[in-house]
Parts: sequence; C-alpha cells; structure tokens
Amino acid sequence: MHFLSDPLHNDFMVRAFVAATLIGLVCSITGVYVVLRNLSFIGDGLAHASFAGIVIAYLLKFNLYLGGLIFAVVTALGIGAVSKKSEVSLDTSIGVLFTASFALGIMLMSRVRNYVVDLQDFLFGNILAIDRRDIFIVAVLVVLVLSIVALFYKELLFASFDPITAAANGIPIEALSYLLLVLLAVTIIVSLQAAGIVLVAALLVTPAATAYQLTNRFGWMMFISACVGVVSAIVGLYASYYLNVASGSTIVLVATAWFFLAIALSPKRRSLLTALLEARRTAAKVR
Repeated sequence: MHFLSDPLHNDFMVRAFVAATLIGLVCSITGVYVVLRNLSFIGDGLAHASFAGIVIAYLLKFNLYLGGLIFAVVTALGIGAVSKKSEVSLDTSIGVLFTASFALGIMLMSRVRNYVVDLQDFLFGNILAIDRRDIFIVAVLVVLVLSIVALFYKELLFASFDPITAAANGIPIEALSYLLLVLLAVTIIVSLQAAGIVLVAALLVTPAATAYQLTNRFGWMMFISACVGVVSAIVGLYASYYLNVASGSTIVLVATAWFFLAIALSPKRRSLLTALLEARRTAAKVR
C-alpha cells in the first residue's frame, strides 16, 4: 500500500493525478472520432499550431491557455475552410497551416532574450508544475468538451460512419466537421501541460487505436478508450515518480504498451488467423 500512497503525500502529485485523469478521459473520448475519421495527423498539427498563440500570449502577458486556444481554434477552422473550399486535401491543409503557425511561434520565441522555461514546458509538458488554477481551467474545458460530445453524440456518430446518408437525412455534416475540429483544438490545449506539444497527438490517438483493436461497437470503443486513457495516465505518473523520468513521455509509453497488448489479444487478429488457417485447410483438402 505504501507504493500507492507515498506519491500522494505530495500536493503536486495529487494535483498531477487529478489533471492526468481529466486529460486522459477527454483525450481518449475525442480521440475515438479522430481514429474513426482518419484524422490522426490533425492532433499533431493543432498542437504545433497552438504554440504560436502561446508565445503571443506570453509576449502580451496574456493567459497562455487562452492564447493557445484562440490560435488553435482559428487554425482548426482555417484547415477546415481550406480543405472544403479548395482542391487541397485535408492532410496537405494541416501540413501547410500547422508548420506556418509553429514557425511563427519559433520566430516570436527567438525574440525573447531570456531563456523561457514556461514556453519550454508547453513544448515537452510538465504536469508536475500544474497548480490549482490550471486544474480549474482544465476541469472547465473538459466538462465543456464532454458535454458537447454528449449533446451531439448521435449526430457525430452518424456523420463519422456514414456521412453521405447522414447528409441526406438533413444532418449538417460540414457544421459538425467544424465543431469536431474546435473540440479537438480545445482538447489539445487541455493536454499541453501534461504531455506537451511533442507528445499530445499520442494521447489523442493511442487509447482510441487500442480500443479499436478490441471492439467494433462504437459505445464499447469509447468506453475502452476512456479506460485506457485514464489508466495510462495514472500508471504513467506512478512510473515517472518512482523511475524519476519525464511524466508526459511515460504516460504515452504506457498507453503504447496497452496498444501493442491489444494487438496481440485482438479478436480481429484472431479472426484473421482463424480465417487464414481455415483457408489453408480448405486448400489442402482440394489438393
């Protein structure tokens, strides 16, 4: 029991566990839509794009989260507009806009004469430095995102699996796409303190990809993804505490371990192996 309770004697670890649980939950749930819609690249793109907003907010002595959120949302809407209104593919739009935004952030950061630790934390994550005000902001944003997902659950589900039929039934596909981009932008901003820009895409994709290996049912996929995200966050924090290593990267590596375990135990993989063995038996009988 001391193994579990010792880290909780430190206030900073308690705050980290609360934040990690919230972040693991919101990332894993929104990540289901990312995986189903093949938007894995967008998590990395919006995370990098938000850096420009964070640097601008820092220079203007503004709230860093709000600055990053505004820039990430604007970039998300820009990606959607460029891909919808032109012949440029979504991946290309993401690549162009996020690299431009990140380059702007690096350029502005180079104007800061002193070494900026706060901005460095947003690049690589530092969940142990989170304070009560940060937890409050994270909690509000998590409740907001999950409430919207619950409110538009059926519409987002229908649009993700069969957008053509959904549009024929009067569901506003384009508006839902923009809504999802905004939700992803908010989720990414929530996650920056935990994993940083470099690793935040993994928190979005890996738990959902793990769940996808284990089930074809959307409800179960979302539930399993949420469990993987929360458990990975908690186990990763314990591991980082006792191994004295970076918490964000440890959380991601734990989630990745779950992913490979899911591949090994996947019913889809077993079904494929069974089908291959059956085909070989049939071929042998024919011979």
